[in-house]
Amino acid sequence: MSSKGGHGHRRRGGHDEEHEEHENHERWLVSYADMMTLLMVLFIVMFAISQVDQKKFNALKTGLAAGFGAPVDILIGGDQLLDPGGAVAPDSVNISGAAAGTTHNPELEPQMNPEKVSELAKATELAQVSEEVKKLQEAKKKLQDALAKAGLSKGATFRFDERGLVVTIATDQVLFTNGSAQLRPQGRRILDALSPGLLALPNRLSIDGHTNSIPIHTDQFPSNWELSTSRATGVLRYLAGTGHIPVGRMSATGYADTHPLLPHGDPRSVTANRRVEIVVLARVDDAAGRAVAELGNQRAAG
Repeated sequence: MSSKGGHGHRRRGGHDEEHEEHENHERWLVSYADMMTLLMVLFIVMFAISQVDQKKFNALKTGLAAGFGAPVDILIGGDQLLDPGGAVAPDSVNISGAAAGTTHNPELEPQMNPEKVSELAKATELAQVSEEVKKLQEAKKKLQDALAKAGLSKGATFRFDERGLVVTIATDQVLFTNGSAQLRPQGRRILDALSPGLLALPNRLSIDGHTNSIPIHTDQFPSNWELSTSRATGVLRYLAGTGHIPVGRMSATGYADTHPLLPHGDPRSVTANRRVEIVVLARVDDAAGRAVAELGNQRAAG
């Protein structure tokens, strides 16, 4: 009995030892696989964050250079990322200690010089304004050519203000007769010549009606406010109906005699201030409006 029991005990012991060896072997494989997976992820992350898209940085440098008028240095983390020649500095990007498992160090975080930030903002605005003025100058040339082709070279005048390109059409015996908001044949010809060029533009249009300072009192027009507004909306309706310009792109406003081209005391103001203006609104921020007027008129003078 004793011998048989001892033999049975040894068999159980041998089975347990084999089971333990099998379990240890499986745990080692799991640990090894986990370690290899983590190493692979680590190297993938390190590879990804080490890549610099040279084309994108060159495009950025070119765009900023257009605003500065000279090559632009971009600073990240206090180091030069792009030198004037376009080379990428090998130590241009700093990785904080937190990513490497060390203590966080604020000095290693990317920083930008405040003066550089202001310069970049101004350069971006200038580049935006310059590009928009260039497009409006091209639009002005096409509109002038269209008027010349229709034999109406003097049918409108052009200038820039803070809103954009202003196309001025005199109303006195051109668009309307005195005290009327009914379009004349000559006015329709001018609008017909301008409509295709205005339709092709992506810009919004503001149709502004203006009168001189001579008061008007009729049943249809109690004051110059009603007359100027009716003339502006008349031009808008014509551009929408005959010119097929979407009404969602246009607005009409009457200013009466509050925005004169010439002082009311000037004898020429009686005819000069009576006008309708089609304003091609510049597609820039409102803060850049003054720059549009200055740059546009400078180029027009040149």
